Amino acid sequence: MGITGLARWTNAPANGLKLIDDNIRQNHNGQIRGKWQLSARSYRSTLGAMNGTGSSLERSMCLLTMSDNVFVSLEDPYAPTRADLAYHASQSQTAIVEPTHYRNTFLTLSPPGALEQLLTLLRARWISTRQPAGNPTQYKQTAAQLTVEGNVYAIGTDWIVRAGNVILAGGSVKGLLLEAEYLPVPTMSAQESGGSSELLSSLLLSVLPNVPDARTEAVTISDDQWEDVLWDREADEQRNVVQENVGSTQEDAHFVFPEGDAPGHSRNDWTGVDRDRRSAYLIIGALRSDGLI
Repeated sequence: MGITGLARWTNAPANGLKLIDDNIRQNHNGQIRGKWQLSARSYRSTLGAMNGTGSSLERSMCLLTMSDNVFVSLEDPYAPTRADLAYHASQSQTAIVEPTHYRNTFLTLSPPGALEQLLTLLRARWISTRQPAGNPTQYKQTAAQLTVEGNVYAIGTDWIVRAGNVILAGGSVKGLLLEAEYLPVPTMSAQESGGSSELLSSLLLSVLPNVPDARTEAVTISDDQWEDVLWDREADEQRNVVQENVGSTQEDAHFVFPEGDAPGHSRNDWTGVDRDRRSAYLIIGALRSDGLI
């Protein structure tokens, strides 16, 4: 697995996937490696309506099923972002209380259906975003609100391209999703401003057919945003414990690794399930921004 980039062809014609297929096969000598299939659904909490705060501040939850994993994006408009907390800490003379969670939480679950079973068991107050508020009392599982269906292509030994129609539950097609993966590079720290990559953008543009008035847009996320999404409370608490131990008495010093002796670990966003997490988060963001989920 390698670094990936995502793009949306929002006004793709009905035969857009066929045009991409022809372009990849004829001009890039690409070959089909399989099917690309995703499904997505979204829910909103009914607690906001119950408390009289209005629907604009309801918590939202999006689920994207990809292979054997479900990626869950939760947004709580009442909770602060990490940037908000850092700013208030710099302006305050007193200690800032750490929140139980931040505005955005991103989870990876397996197998598919496990979260739905838990929410049903707990009678959680979540309803589909397409369901009228009415008088809901508990979570109700719904069918996928949209699917992405297309093909996976290999171009040489370095590139994997995924292209799929975005299909609503009613059957209407809302453009295309395109994803390019550059296999030789398992990590990428130097990107352009906004989180884009010229290498990936160039490949995505080259696989698009020459269609007049085509509207395409790159889907990106900055490193700062990604760091906020990947916040890990357990890791933070463990770091705090280590810092406290470093400042402890000499009697306890033999229980602490000297600074620099413990091996460091940095998250790699471009391998294994972490690569899928980044891809899934970009896809959810693209579908959200278009009002499709």
